[in-house]
Amino acid sequence: MLELIFLLPMLTGLVTLVIPAYLGRGVLIVAAILHLQLTVMAWLGKLPVYAERFFAQTPEGMLVLLVTSFIFFCISIYAISYMQETEVSNEQVFPGCMLLFLGTMSMVTLADHPIVLWIAIEATTLVSAPLIFMHRSKEALEATWKYVLVCSVGIALALLGCFFITLSIDIAEVDISLSFTSLNQVAMQLDPMWLKVGFIFVVIGFGTKMGLAPMHTWLPDAHSQAPSPASALLSGALLNCAFLGVYKVHTLMYLAGLGEFSGNILIGFGLLSMFVAGIFILKQPDYKRMLAYSSIENMGVIAFGVGIGGFALYGAILHMIHHSLIKSSLFLSAGNILLGFNTKLVDRIGGLIKYFPKTFLSFFAGFVGISGLPPFGIFLSELFILIGAFQTGHWFGAVLFMFSLLLVLAGAAQIVTDMSFSTEEQPTFGREKLLRVVPPYILLSASVVLCVWMPGAMFNTIINTIKIVGGVIHG
Repeated sequence: MLELIFLLPMLTGLVTLVIPAYLGRGVLIVAAILHLQLTVMAWLGKLPVYAERFFAQTPEGMLVLLVTSFIFFCISIYAISYMQETEVSNEQVFPGCMLLFLGTMSMVTLADHPIVLWIAIEATTLVSAPLIFMHRSKEALEATWKYVLVCSVGIALALLGCFFITLSIDIAEVDISLSFTSLNQVAMQLDPMWLKVGFIFVVIGFGTKMGLAPMHTWLPDAHSQAPSPASALLSGALLNCAFLGVYKVHTLMYLAGLGEFSGNILIGFGLLSMFVAGIFILKQPDYKRMLAYSSIENMGVIAFGVGIGGFALYGAILHMIHHSLIKSSLFLSAGNILLGFNTKLVDRIGGLIKYFPKTFLSFFAGFVGISGLPPFGIFLSELFILIGAFQTGHWFGAVLFMFSLLLVLAGAAQIVTDMSFSTEEQPTFGREKLLRVVPPYILLSASVVLCVWMPGAMFNTIINTIKIVGGVIHG
């Protein structure tokens, strides 16, 4: 049944918490493989839904699930080597929490009931918090508490938004089940005032978990302090899950004739997030925090594209996929750098091209990709969003969009070039193990491949995701 996709990692995660660490690493990789197999089976329509009232195979959910499962598989390969070479207080907690994290995120992608979706997103906070605190430092403790408190407040607001959406059903006196699929069918009959209020609370609540400014304050600290495999999951998968919550409610708003209202809100949050990230990336002294602010910027790009709609919406969904692949690769490469130099400070790192040539190649290629340069997919997604903005008359927004992209590019370029070509510092650890080098290359290659060839099933799923909210793929 479809529910096995989240039950499997949850159960194996609980088992891993009580078995020796060396067995836990094996369970981690086996569970990752089985999860990817189940995901493929779901895409082929071979997993029936048991609890149809609460779960469903929606196009947007299946896209996020596929991306999550693929990057988790790559990250699990990397994590086996990484955790053997870094000091953590309790190594058996790491694979267990990673699997629980995968299970809760998978539950988010399949949830069709607003409250079940809320429960799953809240659960991602609880099971991922120990990953941020893994090194048990003062900074890690501060980052963990900030993550839990800020995201919990945000999620509470999202729950209030779900209640307001429920209130719009009661006022309209519509007799339907409380699921997004059912709500979409009667959207025009729902009370518009309570839908608007509900969306505002949902976008602030889930937008907090998504990393939209000004609710982003937890993200740089959490991504900086978590072990690199966990940082890759936080940025490459968790943010997409929060976006999924916003997108489902935006779809309901569009079908209710309120798409312009919700779209303008998303445009505003998107542009603000991009600009704030661009400012903070300039002269950023910590390269993992730089990558975290880059995630805030890219979530802003996605929100902007969804808010614009039309052709830009197609670009936004593409951007979500390629950002996950490239940013996960960057955090894994950053983990290799951290192991080699034992510091996250940019001014204490140099000569990557000399001392770690394989890591340099993946790190520099990831920078090229995340900056929106060819041959990686973000070049196409940002181009599509920009074209869509001009097509719909959002000239001012398009100008701010380009300006923010240039800010981020300028700040990140200085950091990456200093780390790569400066020769003032030497590493304290000089090995580049195969298991820590190959996964970033796989993730980057996937982005390049999807630029020139996309499987028909994935393309059709993207089209089915955007057409319900007026997305188009032609001018």
